[in-house]
Amino acid sequence: MYGKGESNQNHHIHQRKKGITIKKLLFLIVIITHAIVLSGCWSKKELTDLAFVIAVGVDKKDGKYVITLQVVNPGNVAGATQRGGGGSGVPVTLYTSTGDTLVEASRKVSKKVSRITYYAHTNLVVIGEQLAREGIKEIFDAIERNPQFRTTASVVIARKQTAEQLLSVLTPIDKIPANQMIKTLEMTETVWGENLNVHAGEIIEDFSLAGKEIVMSSFRLDRNLKKGQQQENVQFVRPPARLRASELAMFKNGKLVRWISGEEARGVLWILNKIKQTAITVDWEGKEESVSYKVMRAKTEIAAKMKKGKPVLTIHVETEGDVGEVLVPIDFTNPANITNLETKLRKEIKKEIQKAIQQAQREKSDIFGLGEVVHRSYPEKWKKMKQTWNEQYFPNISVHVTVDTFIRRTGLRSNPYFP
Repeated sequence: MYGKGESNQNHHIHQRKKGITIKKLLFLIVIITHAIVLSGCWSKKELTDLAFVIAVGVDKKDGKYVITLQVVNPGNVAGATQRGGGGSGVPVTLYTSTGDTLVEASRKVSKKVSRITYYAHTNLVVIGEQLAREGIKEIFDAIERNPQFRTTASVVIARKQTAEQLLSVLTPIDKIPANQMIKTLEMTETVWGENLNVHAGEIIEDFSLAGKEIVMSSFRLDRNLKKGQQQENVQFVRPPARLRASELAMFKNGKLVRWISGEEARGVLWILNKIKQTAITVDWEGKEESVSYKVMRAKTEIAAKMKKGKPVLTIHVETEGDVGEVLVPIDFTNPANITNLETKLRKEIKKEIQKAIQQAQREKSDIFGLGEVVHRSYPEKWKKMKQTWNEQYFPNISVHVTVDTFIRRTGLRSNPYFP
């Protein structure tokens, strides 16, 4: 009995040791597998071997693409910030190259750059006006296929200039010109509402939609281009050359067809539900532009219905805001005055939206995506309309606009101190 029990005990010990050995073997196999899979230094790139492209400009000349790369000089960026732009070096360098395709042109830059062009930090694409009128679809084909290129990069049109000229201007405050353009675009979209910060990914998506055309912002150069290319441009209180956001560019089938500005441009943003804040002025008792209304919140909803086989669109806008300024005596303790002012504001917003719709219908370009609203609401009927939407349906579509405007605050003073 005792000998048999001892034999069983030895057997269990042997099995335990065998199990431990198998576990160790499996653990070793897992370690080796991970070492093989994660041993990645094969594609490493040293920072000193990279040229960081912060912006790309694209033009066309004599049938060939002209690509302009705005490359950061890292050492000069920090120095220029500390010295207020008065250092010995400029924060960016431009490289240009030509080719039959964008890929060819970008590869040819290697003749001038001693480092690998690295596009993972590119956050701006500038397209020359002439090229925009010829068509931009090929540009975004190259962008989408490039694994380095981020589709979150902003896209603008160079108004009355080439992309190369626009990217060659040195800017104050933000030392990298591309960053200044992007921040300016974001700020004016948020505060004023006549410009759009459009990303490359949005444009690529719009190309795949039958019921949505492209609209984006433009930038232009004020004053002296030659002086703007020199470092002295950032050493003046009033720079000789300055970049500023300009009109909206309306596209049709990938080609620039019209510029939109002023109230019509803001009307576009109302419809696209892109208004964050803005200011609207209206007349009061015979005095023009005498009351300012600060929009603090806005929301737009679009719906589609079919009537007698034709789509009818309804655009409803709701805004909330404050009275920002008055140039005439208004008693805001009287509710009737607030009601009358809200009515005037509704009419003004409605007028801006209708102007934008008329411009788009005139050019037969559905930049608002109304066709996509019809598509989502009536997918089966959309199949018959999508091929001729821009030419047949959109120019004649009936669009009803309704606006609700609310004044939440009138400020600390209910009665002006002037008669």
